[in-house]
Amino acid sequence: MSNLVSGEAQERHVPLSGLSRYGSIAKRLWPGFIPAASMAIIITTTLAALLAEFVSPHDPIKQSLVDSKLQPAWGRDGSTEFLLGTDFFGRDILTRLIYGARISLSIGGLVILVGATVGTVIGITAGFFGGYVDGILMRIVDIFLSLPLILVAIVLVVVLGASTSNVIIVVTLLIWPRFARVIRSEALSLRQQDFVTLAQIAGASKIRIMSRHMLPNVVPTMLVIATLQVGQVIVLESSLSFLGVGIPPPDPSWGVMVADGRGTLRSAWWISFFPGLSILLVVLSFNQVGDWLRDRLDPRLQQL
Repeated sequence: MSNLVSGEAQERHVPLSGLSRYGSIAKRLWPGFIPAASMAIIITTTLAALLAEFVSPHDPIKQSLVDSKLQPAWGRDGSTEFLLGTDFFGRDILTRLIYGARISLSIGGLVILVGATVGTVIGITAGFFGGYVDGILMRIVDIFLSLPLILVAIVLVVVLGASTSNVIIVVTLLIWPRFARVIRSEALSLRQQDFVTLAQIAGASKIRIMSRHMLPNVVPTMLVIATLQVGQVIVLESSLSFLGVGIPPPDPSWGVMVADGRGTLRSAWWISFFPGLSILLVVLSFNQVGDWLRDRLDPRLQQL
């Protein structure tokens, strides 16, 4: 009887080894160097995307051929009404950049949310059960990882049709295996830990062990992968839009904006330059924040 009570008590205390990890995340993130410039770019871009209707000076789709290809405000024929100039149809570049940020970040957020969820579930399942389950799931992951991203994405979008929803579906299909592969290695290590063994001895179900004991311990790794993958998702979406199989016009996508000005880089360089610069800065910022999160949350790096 005492052994049973002791086992139940151990099982009740087991989640602390996993759930307490949530509390330690904030402590790890607070001290040390924070990439302030990258965080400022991400926060500013996110706020601009959320408040696009209030901060954008013009309509992103409305055309005005009278204002076609106006230079930025500091140019020879520039105007303070259009700070970053206009495109061929007289649409304000700054306004389209702001609305383009909404498209890129919303697609990136949805893809990462779904991809991280699916990849984490599959990774924990493969690592916990092992054997045939692990073998089958990892072979599927290997097949997806062996596919060239851009080529497969183009083929799938062409087959399904160019639309925002189809771009999200296609990119998600190509992103989730990256989560599954890394989370699976974490789950293999966690399966050997004492708190998982104690939970099994106490009679906890497999679902309970994976959700309450293993999942909290892989959250830091999942956050790092998600941050690093946001940049790749934005680049992939922009590439599809640049090639004409992504976000359909006239919706303002950064990739579409770059493609619009590629034929007149000498005479109207600003049409492609500013959206290209936005892609560069946002992707680099997410990558730097991802590297910083990895340095702060990875215990193996902290021991070096």
